[in-house]
Amino acid sequence: MALLTGGCECGAIRYEAREAPFDAGWCHCRICQRISGAPAQPWALFAAEAFAYARGEPRVYHSSSFGERHFCGECGASLGFRLRENPTEISINAGTLDDPSLAAPRKHIWTRSQVSWFATADDLPTFLEYEPEKDG
Repeated sequence: MALLTGGCECGAIRYEAREAPFDAGWCHCRICQRISGAPAQPWALFAAEAFAYARGEPRVYHSSSFGERHFCGECGASLGFRLRENPTEISINAGTLDDPSLAAPRKHIWTRSQVSWFATADDLPTFLEYEPEKDG
């Protein structure tokens, strides 16, 4: 597996992942919609031990009682998300990868908040929330 790299728009922050993402998808939650300015945010989930910021340190915004968002303090690019209760994983916004095609989405999550005018043209599984077992 080759090193996966990415970063923000201005180049102040660069990151590296030594392993492929173990999950990837589209998030339709309201927070992702507001952070990205889009109806859904593509993401790739990495093991924290295989991920590192190689240049620069992101700013952190506590977007909820359970999560934090990482972003560039210079250009404002939204880089990723981390659950504070599970620091063993980090979700990176797939569009910030140097080659986003390496993190093909596998599902849609938080479709309870999907924008009515945004229809997807794929056959990926959809979940009202994040965890499939919550969808019954």
